[in-house]
This record gives sequence, C-alpha cells and structure tokens, in this order.
Amino acid sequence: MSNTITDTNFNFPGQVSVYKGKVREVYGLDNDLLVMIATDRLSAFDVVMPKGIPYKGQILNQIATKMMKDTEDLVPNWLTATPDPNVAVGKTCDPFKVEMVIRGYMSGHAAREYKAGKRMLCGVPMPDGMKENDVFPEPIITPATKAEKGDHDEDISKEEILSRGIVSEDDYAVLEDYTRKLFQRGSEIAAERGLILVDTKYEFGKTKDGEIVLIDEIHTPDSSRYFYAEGYAERQARGEPQKQLSKEFVRQWLISNGFQGLEGQTVPHMSDEYIETVSDRYIELYENITGEKFEKADVSNIQERIEENVLNFLKG
Repeated sequence: MSNTITDTNFNFPGQVSVYKGKVREVYGLDNDLLVMIATDRLSAFDVVMPKGIPYKGQILNQIATKMMKDTEDLVPNWLTATPDPNVAVGKTCDPFKVEMVIRGYMSGHAAREYKAGKRMLCGVPMPDGMKENDVFPEPIITPATKAEKGDHDEDISKEEILSRGIVSEDDYAVLEDYTRKLFQRGSEIAAERGLILVDTKYEFGKTKDGEIVLIDEIHTPDSSRYFYAEGYAERQARGEPQKQLSKEFVRQWLISNGFQGLEGQTVPHMSDEYIETVSDRYIELYENITGEKFEKADVSNIQERIEENVLNFLKG
C-alpha cells in the first residue's frame, strides 16, 4: 500500500486558523492567504471512510486547479499558486452559504425526486415525460444549503435564498451568471475528452475587496457527474444505465455491502486490495477528465514534502 495523508497538523508562519472539512484542510494565514490541503480521505453518504485512497488528494487538487486555470478568463477565482501536488494557495474569502448546483441532465438526486412524482426541484419546473438521464431542455440551477443541524445539504429555491437574506439579489445574479458560464465551459472541455458533464456544483466567496470569486473544487469526480459520450444515445434509447465517470462506483459498492450512511449502519471493511482498485479508478478519472497522463508524486513522506513546499513558497 502506498502512503496516504488522512490528517494534518501543520503550524505555518502567521497561521491564525484551521478548518477541517470532510476531505480538505484549510489553514488561514495573517496575510489574507489560505493554504488548502487536499487529503486522501474518501467521503461517501456524508461519512468519511476509515482508510485513505492513495493519490486521491493529489488527483482532486490537480483537476480543480487545472480547471480553475481553464476558466479564469470567464470567472475570477481564489487561486494564487499550487506549491505542492496536494496544495492550493489563494485569497481569503467569505464563502456564500449556498452551493450552486447546476444540472444538464436528469440524473442522481433530480431523477430520484422525479421518480417520486415531483415536477419541481428548488422552485424550478421539470418537464413531464422525461426518463432518467435525459437531457433537460436547458440546464437548471438547483441550489443547496447546509442543514441547520448536521452536515447534510438541503435543497433551497432562489426565492427562499433571497427572502431569507442568505445572498443579496445583486450577488445572486452574479452567482447565477458565473454558474452558467462555468457549466458551459466545463461541458465544452468534457466534450473534447469524449465526456458529458451531467451535473456539478460550484461554490463562491467574496474577497476582502468585495470581489465575488470561485472557490473550492471545480469539475472534479467528487463534485461532478460525467457520462461517456460514446454510446449515450443508444443506452438511453434502450433504457440502460449510463456509463458514469464519478465516485458513484464507491457509493454502489457501499450500498451492495449494506451501507448508506444511515443510523446504526457500519462502514464495511475495505481491504488493501479494494483500496488499490479505488485509487486506480481515481487515476483513470483524472486521465479521462484532463486528457493528461497522471504523474504520481513522491509519497515516501507526504507530510514532510507538503510542509517543505509550503514553507519554501511562503519564504519566496
């Protein structure tokens, strides 16, 4: 088994805060910089799995930073530098308390709601007569916000976001505009790779100067669903499941082993052999999404490598 990074405990010069999410750990510095470290933790059904996945953090970080560079002409983002394969450094932002989810196809959560008879999602109508994985007449934005209790995301409509004052009307108009532009560009990039960008989510923040910027990950297999374009129409016509490129394969394995994150359920044992297959799948995802060969970073001592690279960047 390769070494993995599942937890960090750095103390960088000028460090004023540490935030630990399900996968990323964010260190705030007193010069308004954030150091964001993508760990190898794997989260599914809002539960962090007990073992790390070799190279997963590097894969997510490198896809996200590449996609930010590929979209920075459309939408400003928080990113300043990538001093290490697992690290992104950027501007401190005040995040908006909504995730901008955009769906080009009726899949996942939208399909489950549709099958339950609902024709409205987050205040947005869904046409009658659709099948799972059909394309929407045009992409729909279905925002989510964190639940008051727990870490689950909850559907919310634009009207409720505005009426509750979660985001101002002017700012929300910018978020909507940026979301559509990013999804359009992401779809074009995916098409060049023989993929369909099915749905994804974007997060935004506001810098100290009041600029709205893209933050967090973008177009990664953890935040997005992709289909293979080849055979999509034939599979739809036959009513067959689509060939997916996302971490859905992990969810399906967990479900088949009796785990969906419900109370009283135990995470099934992940053997070293299974962990290696998950790592291989993530590498496959990287190469398909970016069109580039994945170069494995030195993992003999990841903590030491990260610390040295970040310190050298901060000195420079």
